[in-house]
Amino acid sequence: MNHPYTSLPAKAFWKTAVAEADRAAFPDLYQPTFSIRPDTRVATAGSCFAQHIGRYLRDAGCTVLDAEPPPRSMTEAVAKRYGYGLFSGRYGNVYTARQMRQLLEEVAEGQADPRLVWDREGRFVDALRPQVEPEGLASVEEVLLHCDYHLERTSRMLRQADVFVFTLGLTEAWEDRATGRVLPLCPGVAGGTFDPEAYVFRNFRHSEILADLHAIKALLRRFNPAMSLILTVSPVPLTATATGRHVLDATSWSKATLRGAVGEFVEETDDVDYFPSFEIVTHPASGGPWFEQNLRSVSPAGVDKVMSIFLGAHGIGIVRDTAPALPHLVDEKEDDSDSETDLVCEDLLLQAFAG
Repeated sequence: MNHPYTSLPAKAFWKTAVAEADRAAFPDLYQPTFSIRPDTRVATAGSCFAQHIGRYLRDAGCTVLDAEPPPRSMTEAVAKRYGYGLFSGRYGNVYTARQMRQLLEEVAEGQADPRLVWDREGRFVDALRPQVEPEGLASVEEVLLHCDYHLERTSRMLRQADVFVFTLGLTEAWEDRATGRVLPLCPGVAGGTFDPEAYVFRNFRHSEILADLHAIKALLRRFNPAMSLILTVSPVPLTATATGRHVLDATSWSKATLRGAVGEFVEETDDVDYFPSFEIVTHPASGGPWFEQNLRSVSPAGVDKVMSIFLGAHGIGIVRDTAPALPHLVDEKEDDSDSETDLVCEDLLLQAFAG
């Protein structure tokens, strides 16, 4: 008897695609619809787990864009502390789809909002990038000058990008009531003062994330109409939750919502791929365990597995035992001068309040 299942490929069945498959390589788990070659200009953004993507691509000889390279005399450790080389822009971690959407809108407008500058013990920081200047700056005006430079350089970088890789990490965020801007950190954690009249907690729903993803794609196409998009969901659990739920329950809610929204978006959109880093790390069928003893940090072996599958699907060999190099700016005209501890994750500051 004929029915739809008689002609399905091996990847459609658990027995052949998982139980009896080569789970080290997971053939057909990720089948990109567009390629990444050494000359493909890739831009990255997202939660702290996304920092691995740019590093592995650079080590493999790929062209990873960097809008704001560090000064030539700066050591790698200092550069990382000041937010250089983590992503393709010095925008710090972008945890939510709303934060990504608003960042792209601000870059398109090219002007920073002076209301989003925080005081930090007499110094000043950009509320949207509170950790990129760890010591803060001397005045609000100096922060805004830095912001304007950042926006201009990020705009230039996005116009060059062939592929944009965005890793979604959270659904929870704090929103500034006056501006509507979503912040990477709760006010008071790394600058500013928490005021319940000024800030509101948001836990974005599926429909909101889906709408933001559509807006993100449209905004990226404003910079480069031919730009392709790769989405992935971070497997890293929440550091803390403000929902009132148990953090394990809140993590499941957040990741399921993100995964559902991304899945629906990819199904109804062209030139967008989903890479299953979340599934590779969290599903027992992939081996592991891929978490460190704290059950939150992805182990070096876990990161290596994720990235070997990603690179292998694009026909790129993984490079091991090489020191990560700081990325370079792909710019025709100008040249500006693995455990969790290897990453810069602002949300880890919340652990200080765990007691």
